[in-house]
Amino acid sequence: MATERPHLAVIGAGPAGLAASLAAAARGVQVTLIDSAAGAGGQFYRRPPAGLGARRPEALHHQWRTWRRLEDALAAQVEAGTIRHLADHHVWCVEPVERVELVVHALLGPLQEEPVTVRADAVLLATGGYEKVLPFPGWTLPGVVTAGGAQAMLKGGLVVPGQRAVVAGTGPLLLPVATGLAAAGVEVAALVESADPKAFLRRAGALATQPGKVAEGVRYGAQLLRHHVKLLPRHTVVAAHGAERLDAVTVAALDTHGRVRPGTERRVPCDTLAVGHGMLAHIDLAESLGCRIDGLNVAVDEEQRTDVPGVWAAGETTGIGGAALSLAEGHIAGRSAAARLTGTRPDPRAWARAARSRRRAREFFTALDTVYAPPAHWTEQVTDDTVVCRCEEVTAGAVRNAVDELGAGDVRTVKLLTRAGMGWCQGRMCEAAVAGLAGCEQTPARRLLARPVPLGVLAESGDPEAD
Repeated sequence: MATERPHLAVIGAGPAGLAASLAAAARGVQVTLIDSAAGAGGQFYRRPPAGLGARRPEALHHQWRTWRRLEDALAAQVEAGTIRHLADHHVWCVEPVERVELVVHALLGPLQEEPVTVRADAVLLATGGYEKVLPFPGWTLPGVVTAGGAQAMLKGGLVVPGQRAVVAGTGPLLLPVATGLAAAGVEVAALVESADPKAFLRRAGALATQPGKVAEGVRYGAQLLRHHVKLLPRHTVVAAHGAERLDAVTVAALDTHGRVRPGTERRVPCDTLAVGHGMLAHIDLAESLGCRIDGLNVAVDEEQRTDVPGVWAAGETTGIGGAALSLAEGHIAGRSAAARLTGTRPDPRAWARAARSRRRAREFFTALDTVYAPPAHWTEQVTDDTVVCRCEEVTAGAVRNAVDELGAGDVRTVKLLTRAGMGWCQGRMCEAAVAGLAGCEQTPARRLLARPVPLGVLAESGDPEAD
């Protein structure tokens, strides 16, 4: 790599990371694109390996042409030597060094034991998001998967999780999951959505700013009709049933306050439940750097800069908003980083176009957020013997006891009293559920490391001669 050019490390090769890398590389910056997956694209552009011989991988995507343009542009920049793509690198920490550079620490390969460091003049965080998981009786049964997990199996492995599925929860992800499973030959017994259709009408003005997204939703609806998928709006899954694996779910209607309406329960036989309740931003690396967090998202300015010098952020890590918003934010962040590193000024017209795209996408997803929300009283259906933290096998009853009997008033205290969140995932999967059951706000966890790290690697990273 050419050392005379300023160096930007981009962490995450999804839509935001790809857009940022290409924008920065095109403006005279040397880019190292670091990602944990074997190939670029992130979760949104996930594709089956070539060895599976998929004849039409584009059938599983609705923005395939955009992906091909990004893929071709990345390949050209890699061949030119302006972008170095480090796949299968799992970043666990970004360390500032004397205010002049940043060091990215990663673990290489599937075993995640070999340390790798990348030194850069600036870092751009495009670490994406992950699914919010809310428990209910039976949710730990084999056959219950997240909505994104079902989609990943289909897009990345060309496999389906079962023969008869229910797709449930809330959020725009449920539509492509249900249609994808149905198109793959799965009998989708029902799409159970807790949102109220009338809420879309109340947000019609904001939603109309993105007619392409509205048309996309209509197309999904048409596909569901064609596959005879029953749509159950303003419903929720009350429980999953089965002895050794899932064989049915109970769904029920919700009233206007988000409570289950007594007497509306119905049992739906199925061997798969794909359930999702929205997304949360990956902010671990930003937290360890000391970036300001706004709610549960990384706070950035109009140039996508964080308040830590030399650190930019873009995409879902700054707020969940879909691929179009991630592309716009990534483009702006890459341009901004390049301008700062090279001492130039970005093209104001191109900047204005990207800013308009970002604003419209943000307005659209802000409106969606008010429509797609878990039922307000979802915790009322969680029985005391329901496991909440799977790593430490902490039940909802233990969480409630910590609050009611032991006086816990926040997630951290519940964690100390029950061990909820002390396992392998460090609370990433159960934190939202623990906060809901405890009746408190979910707050940033301030984790020092973004993933588990072998002690030997930690010891080596502390040695100034190690690099």
